[in-house]
Amino acid sequence: MRGEAEMRRRLFGITIIMLALVHTSLETWMYLGVASLAGSLPNKDDACSQTTGLVNQQIELCKDNPQALPCIQNGAKRGILECFFQFQNERWNCSLIQKQSAGFGPLINRRTKETAFIYAVTSAGVVHAVTQSCSAGNLTDCSCFDMKDHKFPGSIQKRGEPGATEIWKWGGCSDNVEYGIWFGRTFVDASETMQTLDGKGVKNMVNLHNNEAGRKLIQQGMKIKCRCHGVSGSCTVKTCWRTMPTFRDIGDLLKKKYEHSIQVAPRSRKKLRRKEKELRKMKIPGEDLVFSDHSPDYCRPDQKRGIIGTRGRECNKTSIGPDSCNLLCCGRGYNTRIVRKVERCQCKFVWCCYVKCKICESMIDRYTCK
Repeated sequence: MRGEAEMRRRLFGITIIMLALVHTSLETWMYLGVASLAGSLPNKDDACSQTTGLVNQQIELCKDNPQALPCIQNGAKRGILECFFQFQNERWNCSLIQKQSAGFGPLINRRTKETAFIYAVTSAGVVHAVTQSCSAGNLTDCSCFDMKDHKFPGSIQKRGEPGATEIWKWGGCSDNVEYGIWFGRTFVDASETMQTLDGKGVKNMVNLHNNEAGRKLIQQGMKIKCRCHGVSGSCTVKTCWRTMPTFRDIGDLLKKKYEHSIQVAPRSRKKLRRKEKELRKMKIPGEDLVFSDHSPDYCRPDQKRGIIGTRGRECNKTSIGPDSCNLLCCGRGYNTRIVRKVERCQCKFVWCCYVKCKICESMIDRYTCK
């Protein structure tokens, strides 16, 4: 609960700050998610051209699919919120407070482990949002996927012991993740692909790899859901369809990938390889996150790098994880304050018809980094 409250306070602060943003070259399409958090979005009339940070290919795709713009906004916002959640207790807490840039500040121009997560989770967010809109019928160029009209391996499968009568077959409407991935790849990768082809951004290959990693995890995480049919719920036959994993599941997977991300170096303008010489022959899995720059020190503020430090952050004195006072405060120590907490307690249902509660008061210790 404390983490959720802290996240809400941080989002409120972001909203106030983002309203004062000025437009700079550091902006990318991710600005749509940041602006959505701040409630500052382009007008509906010619919204594609008004949106800052888009390259020509993205603007054209947006104009050809104007109804998809809310999906892109929602997807970027979804990714940023997941970043907040996954890193809320870490030294870098996915902060977005740079007034001179749209969102992540100078950090977005480096290829660190943190940037790898940002690119992957926002790329996955767009796929997730677009695919859900397809299934809901909100986009004219796509719809949910009728598995009965296509021959997929295992369209009818017997279950249980040999001779069992229970079977399942494709039916209903499956999530059209293929369209979501196509749209996400075409839109999100546009600026990185352009710079790579121009020979100006070899490091953009790192961003392209991480964009694809986010999409791959959604595709690999597709699940089969079934509905039972039969007399008295006997479930002798099941109708099944494919559905996406929840975005929280994707965020959890990406956090694990972040913790085991691979440092790479460009082998050429078209290929990346592991930086460690003894590991260079090992293939880099497409769903793993990669980085080329070491992460900066997030303990102390550094305006040039867009780092706010951990001073004033609330820590957990009894934890041994990243939110512990020792790790989060970087060895500087912490301040202790006593907070008075008032809440309803010992609630009982009174016939009829209301709930009666007592008011309980307690004193709680809070710890913040020096």
